[in-house]
Amino acid sequence: MSHDSFIQSHTIYQNIFSYMGCPLTRDPDAADVFVVGLPYDLGTSGRSGTRTGPGGIRQASANLRWEEKRWPWDFCVFDRIRVADYGDIEFATGNHDHLFAQVDQIYGGLLQAGKTMLSLGGDHFVTLPLLRVHHKHHGKLAMIHFDAHTDTYEEKDAVYNHGSMFYHAPREGLIDADHSIQVGIRTEYTESRHEFEVISAAAANDLSADEIVARIRDRVGDLPCYLTFDIDCLDPAYAPGTGTPVAGGLTSDRALKIIRGLQDIKLVGMDLVEVAPSYDHAEITSLAGATLALEMLYAFAANRG
Repeated sequence: MSHDSFIQSHTIYQNIFSYMGCPLTRDPDAADVFVVGLPYDLGTSGRSGTRTGPGGIRQASANLRWEEKRWPWDFCVFDRIRVADYGDIEFATGNHDHLFAQVDQIYGGLLQAGKTMLSLGGDHFVTLPLLRVHHKHHGKLAMIHFDAHTDTYEEKDAVYNHGSMFYHAPREGLIDADHSIQVGIRTEYTESRHEFEVISAAAANDLSADEIVARIRDRVGDLPCYLTFDIDCLDPAYAPGTGTPVAGGLTSDRALKIIRGLQDIKLVGMDLVEVAPSYDHAEITSLAGATLALEMLYAFAANRG
């Protein structure tokens, strides 16, 4: 599918119904990669509002549509992979189990059809059901996790919490903690509580992007890998519109450089979560989320050259 077949530079702000103006469809045969929204924020512990994140990211993506190909890549992602917007997962508001069932059914069908999904949250809790369905299809996964928080907090009786997904995921056998890594952490954590390698925000801001990418590659190896990016990995100067902002984070430039370096990793699923437009200004956070998501698509498509 040619880039020009669905995106025209002179109509970038008209009919902004989908991410990057991609076709809005649920036909599994229509795309290689589906962008899927999960407007869920009932796992939030701080400021709520990420249920409007998918819509905010889609709207902000209009600002990225005028480029024929994104700098510094030497190809247009839409010429290399077919991308469509699935729309949002529908689930009964307040019904966690219905969300689980919908993710399992919809993603399960798309994975069975050989598709890859880029998911837009929603709070970070959505990554737990996403890991479950990806594990069913791909087996145990490595994980690359960008965040200000480890989200490994022990909540034995409170599964529905956006800070406990990565406490549960390794215990359920979904991810291999010995091949998983967290980047940007700058809240309390103790390595003895989990086996993930951690590159703190302080370290990540001192290391070069290439050094960080090298550590990620060494850790992940050749396992199928799930990439999850909590927008609060970025410093609030670059992403104020989120539920739990923490000063001292990464710049958007540094994060984009790291994502670009992941092109040789076997990415089988990706998500961008915790954008809360109601706390945003001038679409700063939504634009950062839309841009990071696009960079993920380019990194994924680079392996298809």
